[in-house]
Amino acid sequence: MKHLIWSTLPDVEKISGGRLKVEHFTMKAHVDAVVRSAGFERHTFVQAPFYFQNLKLFVPQPLPDGRRGWAVPMDPTGRVIHAGDIAELGRAVAAAFGAGAGLANGSYLAVCGGTYSWDDFVKTLNALGHDLGVVRVAPEVYDGFFPGAKELREMFQYFEAHTYFGPHAQTRIAAANALVPGGFTVFSEWARKNMMPGG
Repeated sequence: MKHLIWSTLPDVEKISGGRLKVEHFTMKAHVDAVVRSAGFERHTFVQAPFYFQNLKLFVPQPLPDGRRGWAVPMDPTGRVIHAGDIAELGRAVAAAFGAGAGLANGSYLAVCGGTYSWDDFVKTLNALGHDLGVVRVAPEVYDGFFPGAKELREMFQYFEAHTYFGPHAQTRIAAANALVPGGFTVFSEWARKNMMPGG
C-alpha cells in the first residue's frame, strides 16, 4: 500500500498541558507518530467531528424545568463543538486518495459541518417542533450520572477550553473543505432529515 489514511483526533492531554485526560482522543493521536515513521510513500490524517448522530445516542433526559434535554458540564452557549455527519467522513478519505501528490504529505483534514454550541443544537431542533432544553451542571454532578461519565466530562471541558479540533482547527477544516466540493452538511439540514419529531 502506498498511501495510508489514519483516522485520528487531537491529543487532549498535550493540548491541555496534562490537565485533561480524554483517552479516546489522545490514544488515537499517539498513533500519528507511528504512522509518520511507518515508511508509507504517503500518509494523511483525517479527523472525525463530534457526530450529529451523538444527539440521538445521548437521549434527552428530564430537566428541572419539566422539559427534556441535556445536562452538560460546560457553557451551553459556547460555539466550540466542531460537528458533522459521520456518514460524510468517507468523502474526505476518498478525496485524499484522489488528490494524490496534490495533497501535501502528512496533511490533516478535519471533517466539519459547522461549529456549534449546545444552545445552537437545541434551537435548531426546537425550530423543527421539538421542546428541548440544555442546562449546565457542575463537574462533580456530571461525574455521577453514569459509569464513564468522567471521561466525557473532561472531553466537554476540553471542548470549552480548546474547541473540539484544538488549536489547528481552522487550517485543518479549510484543508478538508478545499478537497471536498460543496463542503459538508450543516446541522439544520441533517436534523430536518434525521430528527423530526416522531421520526
